[in-house]
Amino acid sequence: MADSFPLNGKTALVTGAGIRLGRAMSEALLQKGCHLAAHYHSSAVEAEELAESAPSGQRVVPIAADLASPGSGEALFQEAVDSLGHIDILINSASIFHESTLESFSDAELDENIRLHALAPLALMRAMARQQRPGVVINMLDTRILEYDAKHVAYHLSKRMLFSLTRMAALEFGPLLRVNAIAPGLVLPPPGKDASHLEALAPTNPLQTHGGPDDIVRAMLFLLESPFITGQIIFVDGGYHMKGGAYG
Repeated sequence: MADSFPLNGKTALVTGAGIRLGRAMSEALLQKGCHLAAHYHSSAVEAEELAESAPSGQRVVPIAADLASPGSGEALFQEAVDSLGHIDILINSASIFHESTLESFSDAELDENIRLHALAPLALMRAMARQQRPGVVINMLDTRILEYDAKHVAYHLSKRMLFSLTRMAALEFGPLLRVNAIAPGLVLPPPGKDASHLEALAPTNPLQTHGGPDDIVRAMLFLLESPFITGQIIFVDGGYHMKGGAYG
């Protein structure tokens, strides 16, 4: 039987911790008694608010980094370790979501997406494995990795790469690290849109509804607290992933 993984007192590094799903997961980890390295890029105010709202006794260290910049992942991890001593939990949540098509995306757009969504998480996973201590990684994917997202091609390609890296890392970095992923569907509207965007798309999934950040938090806690699960992708999408068929 695998050993349990109690969260109280653990140290976590969450990328994109200041806003959206990264913020929701960070707050849940704090409520569970974790100490937190809260990465941010442009959300300094939100990261500081997260630190100020931490329960008594829980350390939150905001750390700025542009994870689309070469070498930034290694530097971020080292700063987190310098602040907290070591990292037990890594949540790769930082993301961008810009429109691009197969005909039009530039080398620079693809490079930015791959660096942020795949190469930075890989660098952070490598650094975590080098600690030579048990830990858990959760990578944030997207339910649309199983179908062709023609309006966000650079994003789509980079998330497909992170999907493969999740499975590879689970094989390469076990047994010390468990590596899993969450693929959200309709849980948050894109920046600039409101809940009506989710309501309009709700009929597109089998449950004909939409979720919210709490659904992602529940999936995160399940993966963190389930010591015999690795290499798994949990689709939190009302069943939408079952419609995907672009890749066989």
